[in-house]
Amino acid sequence: MKRLFTVLAAAIMTAGVAFAQDVETFNQAVETFNNGAMALQNDNKTEALSMFKQALTIFEGCGEEGAEMVAKCKELIPSTVISIAKDFINDKEFDKALECIDEAKKVAAEYGNEEAATEAAELVSTALNRKGASLVMAKDFANAIPVLQQVVEAEPENGQAFLLLGQSLLQIGKTDEAIAALKTAAANGKDQANKLIGSTYLKQGQAAVKAKKYAEAIEAIEEANKYIDNAQAYKLLAAANSGSGKTAAAIVAYKKYLELDPKAKDANKVMLTIAATAQKAGDKATAVEYYTKLQNDAEFGATAKAQLAALKK
Repeated sequence: MKRLFTVLAAAIMTAGVAFAQDVETFNQAVETFNNGAMALQNDNKTEALSMFKQALTIFEGCGEEGAEMVAKCKELIPSTVISIAKDFINDKEFDKALECIDEAKKVAAEYGNEEAATEAAELVSTALNRKGASLVMAKDFANAIPVLQQVVEAEPENGQAFLLLGQSLLQIGKTDEAIAALKTAAANGKDQANKLIGSTYLKQGQAAVKAKKYAEAIEAIEEANKYIDNAQAYKLLAAANSGSGKTAAAIVAYKKYLELDPKAKDANKVMLTIAATAQKAGDKATAVEYYTKLQNDAEFGATAKAQLAALKK
């Protein structure tokens, strides 16, 4: 701020020599500018902006003698507007921030201030990203979606924005659009998107199995398994394959389930299912293998021993 006042003092001295008749007008401009500078120093940015705009108008009427201060005003006005916009962003008043940014862009373009224009353009992204994230956190998914769509259109490699967009689309039931957004998020470094994609396909598979649409279930669950290694997914896949008569595929899926969750509460029951399914399909070796594992089990041991005896005949 001291440097600023030094510039002003020099300007006043020049003004007094060059055009004494306009000293009063020039001094008015200086006083207005200094009031703006003091307001800015005291963090009263709105008042500072008003003073700088008034000073600019007066300095522009001072001809060549006011040119230096005109340039200074044109530097400070957009930067002050940008600073106000940043405050609005920090206060989560994003719409007000975006209005300020628009004003900053306009005056920066009008004044030929490329640095301010670039900063304002970058701040649009910040405001929209923060607004979108805030809306998602508030579970206002319907309003978050158009904001996040603006972000990803402008920033096609913004993995976080695609992740939030995918989450929001899932919440309102737009599953296909959500998966597309989440795949883009994953491609841009957001690994957690893969888990969401997998769980989404898994839910589709569960619904299809419940509706006995086994072909759809198998397709959905196999997609899920591309994104997550989930024991329950393989158990569900086994049920779908079994329902559609694909015995061998069902056994493979059940084995994978036990591999991923060997301490599952229903592990022994699943082994019995594998043995019985294999026995029914004529796969004696697999049936014997799994019945043998169960012959000392308190719950299924008797059944296993009986079937082993039958298989030896």
